[in-house]
Amino acid sequence: MKIGLWRIAAALGLTTIGIALLVLLVNSNNAGQRDFIEYWAAGQQLIHGANPYDGAVILQLERSAGFTQEHPQITYSPPMALFLFLPLGLVSANTGLVLWFLAMLASLAASVRMLWKLNGCPANSLHLLSYCFAPVMACIMAGQLGIFLLFCVVFFLYFYKLRPFLAGAVLLICTLKPHLFLPFAIALLLWILGHKAYRILAGFFATLLIGCALLLYLDSHIWREYQRMMHATSVLHVWIPTLSVLFRTLINANAIWLEFLPEAGACVWVVWFYWTRKSSWDWMDQGLLVLLISAVCTPYGWFTDEAMLIPAVLAGIYRADKSGRSLLPFGFIAGVAMLEVFAKLSVSSIYFLWTTPAWLGWYLYATRDGRERLDTSRNKASAIVESV
Repeated sequence: MKIGLWRIAAALGLTTIGIALLVLLVNSNNAGQRDFIEYWAAGQQLIHGANPYDGAVILQLERSAGFTQEHPQITYSPPMALFLFLPLGLVSANTGLVLWFLAMLASLAASVRMLWKLNGCPANSLHLLSYCFAPVMACIMAGQLGIFLLFCVVFFLYFYKLRPFLAGAVLLICTLKPHLFLPFAIALLLWILGHKAYRILAGFFATLLIGCALLLYLDSHIWREYQRMMHATSVLHVWIPTLSVLFRTLINANAIWLEFLPEAGACVWVVWFYWTRKSSWDWMDQGLLVLLISAVCTPYGWFTDEAMLIPAVLAGIYRADKSGRSLLPFGFIAGVAMLEVFAKLSVSSIYFLWTTPAWLGWYLYATRDGRERLDTSRNKASAIVESV
């Protein structure tokens, strides 16, 4: 009874916060002050068959929505999944921001619900910690893509057995930031080939072909425009708080190729890691570790992208709770990260350099020597998911 009342109270609290944020978004012209503006501008260009990477036009569009910076904010996402921004081309910036915010909340709620079921529907409310996960809060404040990447990962984990074609189709969202998932994608490809789960590949490539065909219909030169934009910008020379950029900076700041060595090493490691565990591979165990390694070794990533790590962080919370381990390490890490968010530190601040290795460290601490409990929980979770 107490748990039920607590959930109702939490739901009412989240609803109140959501309504308050919506009122704030509707009544203030702040779309131009968020990263969201780059996706809206790309949608505006695409819906009119224009170049979504045209800096001069993008800057004019963004300034019409309240953007005040000197240089345009252009999306660096490759064209494969840009069609997802098309609906934003039909509405104003502030209306688009409200719809974007609603889509983020819906994706977050659906992800947390699916994760709760994947972990065996435990009779506690620990999954609600996901709603106050610092990267999630930062993602909502900036209007970034991290929550949609989270939904993509969780949807795959939930449906890869039940609806493999659909699970593969939703994976296309990951191509908005493919550099975050390369080791994870290698493990997935090896698993697909080993288990002959070709419907996942069919779903991914079917959606990819449809999306590319639609974009080429709207803008037949989009791939050339993307290539030109990437050559013209200095995105790889900008300081980003990742271990890969730190590695390059410490050795030779001008040697861009050094930035990709950690991810290359992770790709080699994941082949060995999968091969030695292929007979007992579990996406909610080894797969989550690979997801964390992918984030730690990425050559390009922001704090908001870490919202996609909730499956691993939450799994660690459940495992630590079941084994009687202290949750204080998580509380400390999450608390410091939240303080950095509300201190309004720039996402390029060096103070965000520690977060991805911290989530990895938390997961390793929480999941060590917990195989027996994990197997019991997985059996219960599989029964729940298959009954849907």
